Amino acid sequence: MLFKNATLVLPDRLMVGDLRTADGKIIAIGADFSTVGEAFVDCEGKLLFPGFIDTHTHLDMGNPLSHTAGDFASETCAALLGGTTCVLDFATQERGETLQEGLANWQKLAEKGAFCHYGFHMAITDWSERTRHQMADMVAAGITSFKLYMAYDHLRINDEDTLAVLHEAKRLGALVGMHCELGDAVSAGIAAQKAAGNFAPSAHPLSRPAVVEADAIRHWIALAKTADCPIYVVHLSTALGLEEIRRGRNDGVSILAETCPQYLLLDDSHYDLPDFEGAKYVLSPPLRKQADISALWQAVESGEIDFIGTDHCGFHFSSDKIRGRGDFSQIPNGMPGVEHRPALLYTHGVKAGRIDEVTFAQLLATRPAQVFGLSQKGSLEVGKDADLVLWNSNTSWTISAKNQHQNIDYTPYEGFALTGAPEQIYLCGVPADGSVPLGQYIHRAQFSFQR
Repeated sequence: MLFKNATLVLPDRLMVGDLRTADGKIIAIGADFSTVGEAFVDCEGKLLFPGFIDTHTHLDMGNPLSHTAGDFASETCAALLGGTTCVLDFATQERGETLQEGLANWQKLAEKGAFCHYGFHMAITDWSERTRHQMADMVAAGITSFKLYMAYDHLRINDEDTLAVLHEAKRLGALVGMHCELGDAVSAGIAAQKAAGNFAPSAHPLSRPAVVEADAIRHWIALAKTADCPIYVVHLSTALGLEEIRRGRNDGVSILAETCPQYLLLDDSHYDLPDFEGAKYVLSPPLRKQADISALWQAVESGEIDFIGTDHCGFHFSSDKIRGRGDFSQIPNGMPGVEHRPALLYTHGVKAGRIDEVTFAQLLATRPAQVFGLSQKGSLEVGKDADLVLWNSNTSWTISAKNQHQNIDYTPYEGFALTGAPEQIYLCGVPADGSVPLGQYIHRAQFSFQR
């Protein structure tokens, strides 16, 4: 296939020109390619991006309170139609399971049909010498990143075990991310709010304030320094946490940082909405203050944020979130977003003049591919997979639960007016419209840390 007269978003610049694909790969980039006897797509006035990569999803996940609304098929379809051609989902080892059993559970979910490509991080919740040996099996299977939790009693592990994970990951050339909220502080915060008679959604952010994230990040950095290995901070939400990352980097620790659209676009005033509507915005970490939003945008603009995932974890409001009416701690944690991330960030990042198209592609495609070992994806370069997004930068539309493809009964971005949308998406050169599950499991290489 030949793409003619596109504004190509290359790794380091924009270029008006042509791109040719064959056998699922990009085989040529240049100008004025001949179209004699060849089908082509006229892309004049359109942007051609590498397929976007979501570094953080929970597409088909249960927790002690509920189970996500969409399944692997519905949510990868929604991701694809928003321009995301690959997701990295979190497979989780439940207590008592081997890592292989945890992985097998998630592979079964993916068998429902994947409409975009996918890979897995592996969350470790039950550490032992057996688990240590199994980490090598995960790396051999193409899972080269792991996740740990400081919060949630059924998921978190202690410092001694965390250090053991870090040492083994360093030996294997794998990367470890951390959910940075101090679990004991969160438990105490929840108890304190209830003791004060606060049971509404507005108690949620009060129970886990910014300092709970910042202290956890400081602790995570200290552990990384002890183990002498790079780390990954998932879903950064606060200015205080950002300051800890800056201090750690200045101290010589290699730290990758991810944030999410909700922490760039929504603030904690949403928890005060009437009629229990605030429950729609209960996720962890919670939404923060406008000052945190400003600080995170500045970090995006200055290159201190490495990538922007969604932490997509969608629960129905009407049947799941509503269970927490009368007790905010029973509201399932999580919000949807996998479908709308590219357009939200294009509108509020590129169109708003905060970042340019190249930086946008770096955050949503190139950098995630480099870090997470997606060596054939993430950029418009000869030899890479032809995962492509033909983007119309002038399309105006409004987000609504009524027009979304996510299988969830609400969207936290209801009414957001956007400019820019995918016009056509390609997986390995094949047009993909969500009618056929074309996604494949991606075997990832070792991560590459370049900051």
